[in-house]
Amino acid sequence: MSKRAVLEVIALDVEDAVAAEAGGADRLELVTDMAADGLTPPVAAFAGIRAAVGIPLRVMIRLADGFDAGDVRALARAARELRAAGAEEFVLGFLDAAGDPDLPALEAVLAELDGCCWTFHRAIDRAADRDALRKRIGDLPGLDTYLTAGAAGGVDEGLPTLLAEAGRRGEPGYEPQLLVGGGLRLEHVPGLVAGGVDAFHIGGAARPGGWTTPVSPTAVHTWRSALDAT
Repeated sequence: MSKRAVLEVIALDVEDAVAAEAGGADRLELVTDMAADGLTPPVAAFAGIRAAVGIPLRVMIRLADGFDAGDVRALARAARELRAAGAEEFVLGFLDAAGDPDLPALEAVLAELDGCCWTFHRAIDRAADRDALRKRIGDLPGLDTYLTAGAAGGVDEGLPTLLAEAGRRGEPGYEPQLLVGGGLRLEHVPGLVAGGVDAFHIGGAARPGGWTTPVSPTAVHTWRSALDAT
C-alpha cells in the first residue's frame, strides 16, 4: 500500500482549524495576517487551536512581510514563548541582502526550539541559489521540510524545478520533504505525484470565497480525495 500524501492547510483561527481537520487535512500551518503573507500568530491563538484539533500544527515564526529577519531578538522571543506554550513544529526562513540564508538569524531562532521539526518556507523561492541554500542549511537541527513553489511566481513557473528537486530526494541537501504550495491547483497534482512529490500545501484553495472567508471542509475534502486517488 502506498504512503498517503501529506495535505497541509493554512489556518488563521479555530474555525479554520476545525474545518480543515474535518475535511481531511493532515497538518495545519498556523499564521496570522495573510495580507503580509502570513506572520506569527499570538500564543493565545495557538493555544486555542491546539485545544480544538488533534492533527499536527506548524507555527509560523515571521514578524514582518518579506524574508529579511528583522528583529532577531523578537523572533527568538516569539519562538521561545510558543515553545513554552507547547508548540512542537514550526515554519521559518530568512534571507540576507544577497539572497543567501541568514544563518545567524536561523540559528538564533533554532536555539529556542529544542530540536523541534521545522519547515524552511518559500524564502527558498527568492534565494540567489536554491541548491547552495539547501547545502548550507542542511545540517541545521530539526529541518525536515521545504515549502516551495519552485519559483517566486508560483507552481506554474516552478514545475520543472519542483520535479528536478523531487528527483534528487536523498542527495546531500535534498533529504527534507518537498512540500509544494504557492499557486498550487488540482491539475498540478497528478504530474507532481508521478514525479515523486508527496506533500501539498494549500491556503486560498481551501477558501473558495477568498481570504475573508473561513476554510471550507468541502474544499479540503476535494483535495484530500484527489490526493488519495493518485
